[in-house]
Amino acid sequence: MAQARVNYSNPIEIRMAGYAALREALGPVGAIQFLQQGSSGSGDYTKEKYEQPQPTLDEIIAEIDATESGD
Repeated sequence: MAQARVNYSNPIEIRMAGYAALREALGPVGAIQFLQQGSSGSGDYTKEKYEQPQPTLDEIIAEIDATESGD
């Protein structure tokens, strides 16, 4: 069976291709059981998020500049 081309810069296409691969390899029931095994995580994300210091605008700009220049 020919494999469809996937645009790897499109997260939706990647997700859809992954779901299709799971269904093909495991069947519909097996694919659902596999997806249900995903971790529900731990901790309190919201609390931890607000405990982190917020970067200043200057820090954000410096980080963007560093990323663009490859530093």
